[in-house]
Amino acid sequence: MNLKILTPEKITFEGEIDELIVPTVAGEIAVLPHHVDLMTQVTSGEITIKVKGKEDHIAVTGGFLQINRDALTLLADYAVHSDQINAQKALEAQKRAEEILKKKSENTTERDLALAQAEMRRAILELKVARRRRGGQNLPQS
Repeated sequence: MNLKILTPEKITFEGEIDELIVPTVAGEIAVLPHHVDLMTQVTSGEITIKVKGKEDHIAVTGGFLQINRDALTLLADYAVHSDQINAQKALEAQKRAEEILKKKSENTTERDLALAQAEMRRAILELKVARRRRGGQNLPQS
């Protein structure tokens, strides 16, 4: 199967895979070769890509997955490989977002609040995936 993961910024992953495990609104699904054609909404979580017995993990914050024969396309709002997550930066982003959300003043726009909430969700997801994949070793605690 060929998988392509696209975000507004870049192609996060492209290549032949053996299996894809992805969180959807209907629950986690596994996609194997010759899967039935499908279009589904992806929820925030961790995607597991299996290739020749090895696993690759990607954190995503949502999007859509289309399966058409053995071609899989995932359009993601945000996606990052677990080994590219900088846990310290994610923790700092979480703290910045928490401060903005705590200070909800009259001068804070709805857009700023929405951006802070999105940054908070992304940071929490990155930290969760990094801790799980790296066994919590050498990662800052929130």
